[in-house]
Amino acid sequence: MHLERLIEQAQGLITRSLRPMDDLLLFQRSAPSSFEAALYEPVLCLILQGRKQVSIGEQTLSFGAGECLLVSHDLPVSSRVTKAPYLALVLEVDVATIRKLYDEVAESALDSERARAAELHRADPGLLDALGRYLALADAPADAKVLGPLISKEIHYRLLVAPFGGMLRSLIRHDSNASAIARAIGNIRGDIRSPIVIPELARQVGMSASSFHKHFKTITSTTPLQYQKELRLLEARRLLRTGGASVTTAAFDVGYESASQFSREYARKFGVPPSQDLANGAA
Repeated sequence: MHLERLIEQAQGLITRSLRPMDDLLLFQRSAPSSFEAALYEPVLCLILQGRKQVSIGEQTLSFGAGECLLVSHDLPVSSRVTKAPYLALVLEVDVATIRKLYDEVAESALDSERARAAELHRADPGLLDALGRYLALADAPADAKVLGPLISKEIHYRLLVAPFGGMLRSLIRHDSNASAIARAIGNIRGDIRSPIVIPELARQVGMSASSFHKHFKTITSTTPLQYQKELRLLEARRLLRTGGASVTTAAFDVGYESASQFSREYARKFGVPPSQDLANGAA
C-alpha cells in the first residue's frame, strides 16, 4: 500500500472517530504546536502528513510523513508539531503480543544491545499495507472480530523484525537488559512518591548498581532519578488540572518535600507556574 492511500483512509475516518479501533488513534492538527509533555507507553506513531519533534531525555528525534516512531518502554517525552497540516496514526504496542512471537523469531532476536527505547525508521510497504487493512476494519465490525486479532499480530510481527525493532527483539527475552529496565520502570511507576535507592532498584531487577544505571540511561536516554522527576511532574499536573488538589497538596502527593522546589521544577518543565495550571483546571 502507498502512503497516499493510507492518508485517504485516515481522512475518511477521522471525521467520524478519532479512535477507529480500541488500540488505534488518529491525531490531527491544523497548525504547528508548542511543546507538550506526556507519558508515551509502548506505541507506534506513523506520521501521514506534517512533521513532529520528540525529545526524550537527552535524545531529540524529528520525523515526517512516511516515518515511524517506535516506543518500546514507558517514556516521559516532550513533543511538538513542527509542520502542519499534521495527521498521524498511533497504534498501541502490546508487549505481551510481542513476547508471544518469541518462538517464531527466536534466532534473529539477539542483536539489539545498543537499541534505544525510541527508534525511528521509514515505514516499509508491508507495514503500511497491514496498517491499512487494520484501519479498514473500522467500517466492518463483523470482520474486525475475526480478522482484527490476526492483522494486529501481523503488525506486531512486522515491527518485531523491522530494522528499528531491535529493542522489541530484546524485550522478548526475559533475561535481557531491556526486560530488566522495563521491570524497573514498572517499579518506579508503581511508587513515584518514595525516593529511589539505586542499589535496591538494581537488586530487584537482578543487576549491579553500575550496570543498572548504565543500561537505564542507554535505553531511556535519561537517569532513573530524572525519570522519576518527570513522572512526578506529569502526575502533579494531572492532579492540578482535574481540580482535586492545591499546589502544595499536589507537590506532597507526588513525593516532593518542598513546595518551593516543586514550583521551580514545575515551571521549568511546563513553562508556567503550577498555580496557573491550577487556575486553568478550575476554569
